[in-house]
Amino acid sequence: MLDYDFHHQKPLDQYVVDFFCNELMLAIEVDGEQHFSEEQIRRDKARQATLERIGIRFLRFTNEDVKRNIQGVLAKIEEWILSNSKKID
Repeated sequence: MLDYDFHHQKPLDQYVVDFFCNELMLAIEVDGEQHFSEEQIRRDKARQATLERIGIRFLRFTNEDVKRNIQGVLAKIEEWILSNSKKID
């Protein structure tokens, strides 16, 4: 997307993120229903905080977002890249 390379199921530290762009240090997570229990929400927050401490930033979407509004999801990712890539260059 926008000439940035994203990798699927990328191992980072002790975790695996759904999509990752090394140049942007951006992880994109697509959360299914299993991510909405209190226990999983707690685990996801801790996991994200660990990865954020090493400089990784996150965008999160639900499976429903992706299934029902993929164009909106892609637009949000593109908007994030356009807003944040200047800070990286």
